[in-house]
Amino acid sequence: MPIDAVKAVAAEPRTAEIQWDHKDVQLYHLGLGAGIPATDPAELRYTLESRLHVLPTFATVAGTGKGVTSVVSLPGIDIELASLLHGAQSVRVHRPIPVKGRAVQSATVAAVYDKDTAAVIVLRTEAADDDGPLWTNEAQLFVRGEGGFGGERGPSAKFALPAVVPHHTVERHVREDQALLYRLSGDWNPLHADPGFAARAGFDRPILHGLCTYGMTVKAVADTVLGGDVSRIRACGTRFAGVAFPGETLRIRIWTGGGGARVTVSAVERDGAPVLDSTLVEYS
Repeated sequence: MPIDAVKAVAAEPRTAEIQWDHKDVQLYHLGLGAGIPATDPAELRYTLESRLHVLPTFATVAGTGKGVTSVVSLPGIDIELASLLHGAQSVRVHRPIPVKGRAVQSATVAAVYDKDTAAVIVLRTEAADDDGPLWTNEAQLFVRGEGGFGGERGPSAKFALPAVVPHHTVERHVREDQALLYRLSGDWNPLHADPGFAARAGFDRPILHGLCTYGMTVKAVADTVLGGDVSRIRACGTRFAGVAFPGETLRIRIWTGGGGARVTVSAVERDGAPVLDSTLVEYS
């Protein structure tokens, strides 16, 4: 079997030293569409090194490694990259991410679940520096065609939204070149750039990175609800309900209350096709 769940979960953590500085943070923020308008003081906190704050979702690309695509080379896992889809993602920051840093990051397969038609690999990465833990990431990765092996089904990442009108609705345009820019932060999956590879994965053109949509959404919550104070964000998680394409407009609906924001994202030009759901941003 291409996935040996017992071997994958029992494997020793794969560790690596990572480092980043303001250029990596600025590039990541630009990949999310930050800097429009370029001289807006609210945007300069994402683009100008003398005012820089770091979005917590930067943790998903810090170190410019292979990110979630590294799962294809972990012990007990032998799968094709084209069969891999990102199903859900969460980030918990233990303190604000510094503009410049060095840390040790460890990656483990926390679980492998059986969804009948697909397997779900839960990839957990934790980073710590000399001052202690920095963040914990958890990605749920769907591997099409690898389910039905008799394993546990696992929990659902989906939750219901409040039955009221959203407190905020904002729209964010995805530039035509945004996937090409975002991938420079380290996610080199050709699904987001190569039309031929995208076709083999079942798409008529390259799609935007799910983690890019995720970062754009968390930024929208920070800007709309928190006055741009990203240091108030404690955790953020999402479920990838569909895809977004470069050139589209994202409609972001936000419900606030109880120390957090619940969010959905849809594609305006495709009659509100879902992109993200069950999205929660926790803040102080």
